[in-house]
Amino acid sequence: MNDMSTSLESLYPACNMQSDTVPLCQNGQHSRNQPPPSGTRSQAPQASPWQKVQRSQPMHILAVRRLQEEDQQFRTSSLPAIPNPFPELCGPKSPPAPPQGSLPPSQAVAKQDVKVFGEDGTCKVVEILADMTARDLCQLLVYRSHCVDDNSWTLVEHHPQLGIERCLEDHELVVQVENTMASESRFLFRKNYAKYEFFRNPTNFFPEQMVTLCQQSNGSQTHLLQIFLNSSSCPEVQGFLHVKELGRKSWKKLYMCLRRSGLYCSTKGVSKEPRHLQFLADLEDCSVFSLIAGRKQYSAPTDFGFCIKTNKVMHHSKELRLLCAEDEQGRTCWMTAFRLLKYGMLLYQSYRVPQQRKALLSSFSTPVRSVSENSLVAMDFSGQTGRVIENPAEAQSAALEEGHAWRKRSTRMNVLGSQSPLHPSTLNTVIHRTQQWFHGRISREESHRIIKQQGLVDGLFLLRDSQSNPKAFVLTLCHHQKIKNFQILPYEDDGQMFFSLDDGNTRFSDLIQLVDFYQLNKGVLPCKLKHHCIRVAL
Repeated sequence: MNDMSTSLESLYPACNMQSDTVPLCQNGQHSRNQPPPSGTRSQAPQASPWQKVQRSQPMHILAVRRLQEEDQQFRTSSLPAIPNPFPELCGPKSPPAPPQGSLPPSQAVAKQDVKVFGEDGTCKVVEILADMTARDLCQLLVYRSHCVDDNSWTLVEHHPQLGIERCLEDHELVVQVENTMASESRFLFRKNYAKYEFFRNPTNFFPEQMVTLCQQSNGSQTHLLQIFLNSSSCPEVQGFLHVKELGRKSWKKLYMCLRRSGLYCSTKGVSKEPRHLQFLADLEDCSVFSLIAGRKQYSAPTDFGFCIKTNKVMHHSKELRLLCAEDEQGRTCWMTAFRLLKYGMLLYQSYRVPQQRKALLSSFSTPVRSVSENSLVAMDFSGQTGRVIENPAEAQSAALEEGHAWRKRSTRMNVLGSQSPLHPSTLNTVIHRTQQWFHGRISREESHRIIKQQGLVDGLFLLRDSQSNPKAFVLTLCHHQKIKNFQILPYEDDGQMFFSLDDGNTRFSDLIQLVDFYQLNKGVLPCKLKHHCIRVAL
């Protein structure tokens, strides 16, 4: 230890011997060509600085960088001489910086600022790379907004001047899409549960009378999807649509046919002969949009309008190919077929990405309870061991008994065990306002619009205040692409307030218990509550 400290002490004065006398260049290095100034003492190579220099004399300080260079040169002196392939990089002078754009395309990374708006009007500016996809941007926004990543978030291309919008596909590049948008257009961050719902339930999206090759599927959903995903097959979607004439306000009802080559209309009834088919739009350079307010802005005959927009159209609505279906199922069929025929396997690959990630992480994460309809069963825990209730009538009876049993949980206790200072009836009427599925005082039209925007899938719901009864609430639920409303009425029994939507047969002390119950039991509803509409502030 003494020898080591001695060597460190001998190195320290050596490092401080020439900092005051050796001239430095502008870049901080010692000048090797200039002679030492007068008055500097030269050291004998055989004598140690500690032995030669006395403490009362000035000490020559050697820069640390000089020592490091000499040490490195000493270490590599024993190695064989290897020619340096880049001598210009090792000179005393640093090489000039390469001009901008001289890097290869793989190394030059371009960045761009993108504005994304939330449902409540809030805005966030995000710096993204030029090759960032819509899925990557959604995952970034989910992370920054502290949301639950359930693979249902999407980026919406919104054109307020044209009155149209569409959901970007997960594989689309955000920068490329933004280059085709006008200055007043914007991106919206929104939920869309129906983004890939046609892969799970294709028969609900493609009626047999609209798809020509449905008869060959023999009821198999897998074969129906293969028809659209297989590039060698030739599926066709046909039916009547209202078509707006270009440059005019009038609409005509024509027989349409959608193929891989494009969209056609028949000039003679329902004939699909080549001489009677007129080409309307191509699938390659176009995108399909839904109309926001078709009746008001374009005098559409129904509320189920959509349009085909080319990428070069930014401001003028006269160049849009406006179409209108008779019902929501028809519009969904046309728009879904357009996406499948244009992108094909890219959609299926994007649909499989979350499932593949989940399979890879399943062995590293703890199992999470699933709330899907296939995994929930009725259980009876009245005995020593639980059993599965297989009889549907017995399961429904047990559900009703469970609902009546929850009535006893009306009195809430605080942490100390005493009654809450807030009256139980008052707390039960306001506790639901903290939940994401409660949207407050919105109109029926607004609730229907939110349901449509976030996807018409079975079980999508929200709760709101009733407009007709100030003490009641309304459950808005989607089932079979139709929106239904159920009124939740308050009931008072023995001085306690309860809520029910089946005329008091099943009562709940608050709306949170009501929602929890109908997420597990269908009851009087057409389906269970599965997804709730949510608005996130960015």
